[in-house]
Amino acid sequence: MTLLDAKQYDPERERKNRLRILFTIILALVVGFFVWWNRFWPEKRIAEKFFSALQKQDFATAYGLYFADPNWQQHPQNHSQYLFNEFQQDWGPGGEWGIIKNFKIYGESNCPGGGTGVVVDVVVNNRAQHAQLYVDKSDKTISTPPCDLEFH
Repeated sequence: MTLLDAKQYDPERERKNRLRILFTIILALVVGFFVWWNRFWPEKRIAEKFFSALQKQDFATAYGLYFADPNWQQHPQNHSQYLFNEFQQDWGPGGEWGIIKNFKIYGESNCPGGGTGVVVDVVVNNRAQHAQLYVDKSDKTISTPPCDLEFH
């Protein structure tokens, strides 16, 4: 094939190729943004389930979510560092948040300097002070946050 035997230039084909490339780039950006926007979705979902159980005053389920152990009642000795009675006092009607009537996930973020979990900020009973949970990414256990974050 020589230069004189080259295919005829087809502007319509070139336009279609450019549109395919542009579409692929835009699709990759949209998918990338969607993935980035939902990067804390699993941890946020755990916090929602936890507060839903507390709202229903189902403390056994909430305690199981706290330790990521739905069968905790068959081996309560594994959770001796935070007994169910203490949990019920902290998160029950006499606890800091009282009876949880409503809640809203306000935000979620990593601690500065990294860490293995996500801080989930929750507005409880429309109070100005927010509850914060730390949901570990690897085992989905809940604890108090190791850092103080302020969500705006």
